Amino acid sequence: MSQVTAIIGLGNPGAEYAATRHNAGAWLVDALARQAHSELRPEKKFLGLYAKVRLDDHELHLLNPTTFMNRSGAAVAALCQFFKLAPENLLVAHDELDLPPGQARYKTGGGHGGHNGLRDIINALGNQKQFHRARIGIGHPGDARQVTNYVLGRPGKSEQAAIEDALSECLATLPYVVVGDWAKAMNRLHSVKP
Repeated sequence: MSQVTAIIGLGNPGAEYAATRHNAGAWLVDALARQAHSELRPEKKFLGLYAKVRLDDHELHLLNPTTFMNRSGAAVAALCQFFKLAPENLLVAHDELDLPPGQARYKTGGGHGGHNGLRDIINALGNQKQFHRARIGIGHPGDARQVTNYVLGRPGKSEQAAIEDALSECLATLPYVVVGDWAKAMNRLHSVKP
């Protein structure tokens, strides 16, 4: 498995969306930047907030696109072109309706599963799907017609705490991810029960 050299957190820009479920992917990148004593700063050429950090002995590019979710691909493509990154070098963190709050899963490749951010990234990468994903569970409202309002809503206190626990587990497994030890990373992350 190839090494991850860039972690992209999906979300929507602006203060009104910052605390919404759809921004769970961006929360992971924010947390990683804080852990690395770094700050994501606006970077026009990557259409987002960017930082370069070290995790153990590995250099990592962190990016939270500041385009809207359904336009995330342009930021990812710009980062890939500038640093000559292949899809296999990317870990895209995103909210996941099919997992309960408190659960997170790694996955490599596959479709977009109806996620507009992933859909746009796949298109922007010329239909290459072999990037890694950190799927951060936010749960499902139970009715497909409620999904838009649900993902753009704020989680309740206990739900937020569960999501933050899952983000902490993701952070704890990232040292395995950056060296390409997906078995160890998945073993630990996937054994966590919400």
